[in-house]
Amino acid sequence: MDFQLLGLTFITVFLSELGDKSQVAAIALSGTSKSPRAIFFGTATALLLASFLGVIVGQGVAEVLPTRLVKIAAAIGFAVLGIRLLWFSQDENIEIKKT
Repeated sequence: MDFQLLGLTFITVFLSELGDKSQVAAIALSGTSKSPRAIFFGTATALLLASFLGVIVGQGVAEVLPTRLVKIAAAIGFAVLGIRLLWFSQDENIEIKKT
C-alpha cells in the first residue's frame, strides 16, 4: 500500500469535508438526539459509501477515457463553475444595491 498516497488522500478529504453541509447536518442531528454514537456511525458510513462510489466510478472512467481527457474536462468544468459564481455574485450585488 502506498502510505504517502493514503496520507495525502486523508488530508485532502478531511480538509475538504470540514464545515460542509454534511458536517452541519451531523451537528444538527446530534444536538437533537440522545444517541451521538448512532449519528457518528451513520455519518461515517455515509461518507465511506460516498467515497467508495466515487472511487469505483473514477476507476471505471479511467479505464474508458484517457487521463488527459478527464483532466481537461474537469478543468473546463471548474472554470465554468468559477466564472458562473463570479458572474452571478456580481449580478446579485448589483440587485441588492438597487433595492
